[in-house]
Amino acid sequence: MKEFIQTLKNIWSLKELREKILFTLFIILVYRFASFISLPAINLAEVGDLLEHYKNQGGNKQGAGLLGLLSSFTGGAFSHASVMALGIMPYISASIIVQLMGMAIPYLQKLQKDGESGRNTLNQITRWLTIGVCLVQAPSYLGSITGMFLPYAQFQSAYLVEPNSIMFWLPSIVILVAGSVFAMWLGEKITDKGIGNGISILIMVGILSRLPEAFGQEIAVQNGKGGLGSIMILVEVLFWMLVVLLAVVLSVAVRKIPIQYVSRAQARGGVNRNLMQGARQWIPLKVNAAGVMPIIFAQALMFVPGLLTKMDESNTFLAGFKNVFSWQYNVLFALLIIIFSFFYTAITIPVNQMADDLKRQGGLVPKVRPGKETADYLDDILSKITLPGSIFLSIFAVLPAIVHGSFVQTDAFALFFGGTSLLIMVGVVLDTVQQINTYLLNHHYDGLMQSKLSRTTGY
Repeated sequence: MKEFIQTLKNIWSLKELREKILFTLFIILVYRFASFISLPAINLAEVGDLLEHYKNQGGNKQGAGLLGLLSSFTGGAFSHASVMALGIMPYISASIIVQLMGMAIPYLQKLQKDGESGRNTLNQITRWLTIGVCLVQAPSYLGSITGMFLPYAQFQSAYLVEPNSIMFWLPSIVILVAGSVFAMWLGEKITDKGIGNGISILIMVGILSRLPEAFGQEIAVQNGKGGLGSIMILVEVLFWMLVVLLAVVLSVAVRKIPIQYVSRAQARGGVNRNLMQGARQWIPLKVNAAGVMPIIFAQALMFVPGLLTKMDESNTFLAGFKNVFSWQYNVLFALLIIIFSFFYTAITIPVNQMADDLKRQGGLVPKVRPGKETADYLDDILSKITLPGSIFLSIFAVLPAIVHGSFVQTDAFALFFGGTSLLIMVGVVLDTVQQINTYLLNHHYDGLMQSKLSRTTGY
């Protein structure tokens, strides 16, 4: 504990690091404040939280579950009909689109290889594409409010402007687009002048903002059951901490591929062969190289089975796909995650380029020939470690459905036991801690997660 307090003192003593952290906290405060500003055409005082109102009106679990997950990413702005209702998700969608298009469009491939100037151009393309995504999502969001959450025929008092008029749609779309662009700008400011990846930090803050409310609801439900309620809450907290620990292990687990860099004298068979030794290094291949992207892709497709069930609503098997906590939904969800894990890893880890770079730099994998054989070797290792990684990722994704009803009683708190929310929180925290450690180590301070062993061994 003393070492942790000393580390906090070290962080505060560094002016540059202190200013970055304070700036990040200020931007987060601005983002959270904006998420509570409702659209001017809607009077939420009449209904309160849109999702709670939707559940009370008989909304199905599929709609409530998926919309609740989206609301958690925006910190509740989605369910408050806020000017920030779209949040940072359009920017994430645009980034994914640009990344996937980079596989097929030579111009984007060239930009990816052009260094800093290429990245700046790609960022500018992503920003403009974000506006395009917003122009598609904003009308869809407004349509869901006027058609599903607050039908005008039943809730006329909830609207300050008649929702079928252009005076409702045009200003609301402009405000939603501006709110999303503002969120994107705040995230970029954190990245430039704050600490960590700003976009990821804003998503994490939105998710964490829902945790106290969800935990409070769980406590209220468990305490209503009598004396065992407090024990169950303790069990849930301990199990949640174990899940977080396993998520950390999944995020940092790597398979190290040894690399030997041979000196020029060795390569030529010179007289200094016995005197000059090649530098021994590693290629760390992550067990979960795809991160949370397979879950995001799978969730996007899980809307399709729910829509198909409308063709035969009497079929009980198909009806299960409407419930995010059903076994039908989660088995298909897990299979899609495993498939997308291999797909996304294949397109983001360029083993051929890695092998070519090693060959150019004089590096080689022991007992493996440079070039194509090295690329095949790396691809084989990557395939072998991706399988267990994808299985563990799918388990994390369906864990909320496993714990829901067994000992976690509320939908909102169950979502924090796995899935995208937990992995994003763990990944962002680890990345932020790593950046803080870098600042501390550069000024000869011990980092937040430095152990005595690491300080004595130098690793």
